[in-house]
Amino acid sequence: MQPNSMHCLVVDDEPRLRRVLVRLLEGEGFTCREAGSGTEAIAMLEQQSAPLVISDLRMPQMDGATLLREIVSRWPDTAVIMVTAVAEVESAVACLQLGALDYVAKPFHLDEVRARVMQALDKRRLILENRMYHQELEQRVQEQARRIEELSLERLQALVHALEEKDPYLRGHSVRVANYAFRVGRELGLEPGVLDMISLGAELHDLGKIGVSEAVLHKPGKLSEAEYRHIMDHPVIGARILGPLMRDAPAALAIVRSHHERLDGKGFPDGLKGDEIPLEVRVVTVADSFDAMTSLRPYRPALAFETAAQELLDGKGVQFERAVVEAFLRAFPNGASLPMASPELRPLHLPTPGAAVRRA
Repeated sequence: MQPNSMHCLVVDDEPRLRRVLVRLLEGEGFTCREAGSGTEAIAMLEQQSAPLVISDLRMPQMDGATLLREIVSRWPDTAVIMVTAVAEVESAVACLQLGALDYVAKPFHLDEVRARVMQALDKRRLILENRMYHQELEQRVQEQARRIEELSLERLQALVHALEEKDPYLRGHSVRVANYAFRVGRELGLEPGVLDMISLGAELHDLGKIGVSEAVLHKPGKLSEAEYRHIMDHPVIGARILGPLMRDAPAALAIVRSHHERLDGKGFPDGLKGDEIPLEVRVVTVADSFDAMTSLRPYRPALAFETAAQELLDGKGVQFERAVVEAFLRAFPNGASLPMASPELRPLHLPTPGAAVRRA
């Protein structure tokens, strides 16, 4: 028995009976406190809880049943034994249904009291151990689920990179966008947890392109309206794939779905406008647009840094967030400062699912 389990509160309005119980329990190694009423017992428990309470059933001011309800509600780990008169056995059984672990009838035998106390404490110990077991089991299940989600996300990251490796026009795109977005977020003073979500969302933002026809993706000429809309389905496809895996990363999932939204509400897929678009998304939108402009595409050559930077400036307040564009150009003032020339700026490791994500 643990030392702190050897404390007991004896509650009875008859001092003589209290002293009999206290002497018995002290002889068994307990440290006892005494209360002459239910209200006094509550006040003492508020100061210091007790693993064991032995209470008379019939008391003025607050009877034992009312005290029992208070203890069960406020101190559920406390074992309660009721002391009753022989004629009150029905009431004692009712107390068992309310949460008492046992009862003894007056006049009681000391050996019986001793046995009932030990049984009650054994029951309490088993209840606490069972609760701890279920809590630990639940925690292990949650950890297992998080690990499964993490592994699934890692595989999807690998899939994105593998798809890009097969496509000379997209090779390295997600890594560069993650690097751009991370640096811009840091320039904006965003917190580490938010930066992790930005990096994750940026790296996975184009996952939905696995559902887009390669013929349309690689078409060298102008896209038809239907083909353009087909390509613009990729944010929705990506969000649908990642939704079950990113319940604990809503900001990253928002990036996947909304990175083609515009401040003026003319973007895809939901036509979000202004502050309806989360800041994390607005950061990745600028990074994604810049990399798309400065990368070779089947329908046009790559734009020079200066030209792409001017496009960002021209889109301030219309397509892009002003503060994000300005932070981008502070982070990358010229072509030599781009991540392609800085191998150490690889994306962060996958954030731990379940970690708290605070909005900027």
